[in-house]
Amino acid sequence: QVQLVESGGGLVQPGGSLRLFCAASGSLYNSATMGWYRQAPGKQRELVASDNLEDGANYADSVKGRFTISRGGAMNTVYLQMNSLKPEDTAVYYCNYRVYGENIWGRGTQVTVSS
Repeated sequence: QVQLVESGGGLVQPGGSLRLFCAASGSLYNSATMGWYRQAPGKQRELVASDNLEDGANYADSVKGRFTISRGGAMNTVYLQMNSLKPEDTAVYYCNYRVYGENIWGRGTQVTVSS
């Protein structure tokens, strides 16, 4: 069973930066897609960014040019560098691991952008 552990959320002022980290453990596949989703209060969970070996990185239009997703060398970690943060980026951010019918979620980490 794959497990995900996230860290790096917090409170930041508009225009600031945060870096999220997620580590996967268990029976892993290098071909897995790992990514980040977010859910704001009263809204549906949405894709922020994802990455896999075949397709590379994929971003939501709302974060392109501001967020960067990257994977660790062993492909069991994923980072999300978030720059130029806006109040509308405030949400719980969830790490996701997806491969061969498995769809695993982390517990989430809160990101709050506020002055």
